[in-house]
Amino acid sequence: MDKRPVREFEVELPVGYVDEDGRQHRTATLRKMTGREEALLADRKLRRNGGKLVTELLRNCLVRLGELEPVNRHMVAGLSSPDRNYLLLELRKITFGQELHATYTCPFCGETSSVLEELDELPVRRVNGSGPPEIVVELEDGYEDKEGFYTTMVFRLPTGVDEEKTASAMKENASLGMNALLTRCLQGLGDMPANRREALGTKILSDLALGDRARIERTFRQEMPGADLSREIMCEDCGRKFQATLDLTSFFSLS
Repeated sequence: MDKRPVREFEVELPVGYVDEDGRQHRTATLRKMTGREEALLADRKLRRNGGKLVTELLRNCLVRLGELEPVNRHMVAGLSSPDRNYLLLELRKITFGQELHATYTCPFCGETSSVLEELDELPVRRVNGSGPPEIVVELEDGYEDKEGFYTTMVFRLPTGVDEEKTASAMKENASLGMNALLTRCLQGLGDMPANRREALGTKILSDLALGDRARIERTFRQEMPGADLSREIMCEDCGRKFQATLDLTSFFSLS
């Protein structure tokens, strides 16, 4: 009787990969991490760019995407951010198990709370239909310039390429980094011509009222496919509840 352990696992992607021929691939096959991936995680050069680190890690551990094999760097970088985050969750689960010890800092008293997270219990929103969805945001204050007034923004889902290109800006200044990421994903602003929208670049996001910026964040949170990493935490010290995002600081560590 063959008792060799299973080292490859097939998962269903929340969005799916669309290849150059327009075919959509909704499954991915992962293998467990080895010492090679441990070395990648410790690589100082890669650690300076989280997007590149994720790309290299997933490229090493992805056996196939749907019918596509082998998986190259271009494919992994082209995956949507929801798919990449989901694959990281699955990779962590098959390598170390579904339990994750996470810590959260209370915004009210500054104390930290330790929580044992069950990764299998995280809800996952999957796309129904073909291809990645668009995120449409209706602004309240809108964007105005000498050419007109615009209240509808249309975004595509971010990809690994976007993560890599904006990682440095995100590390330097989270707000400006988010502007850069959203600008790369902005596909439409009312009836503004594409060439003008592209010429304005990050100025559009920078000039938005804070209420509209919050509206964009809220819409993405509500409509973004993939694993829901938002958590409601009860502070162990002051007893107040606060909203947080799943802490990934020690995501690939057993401790």
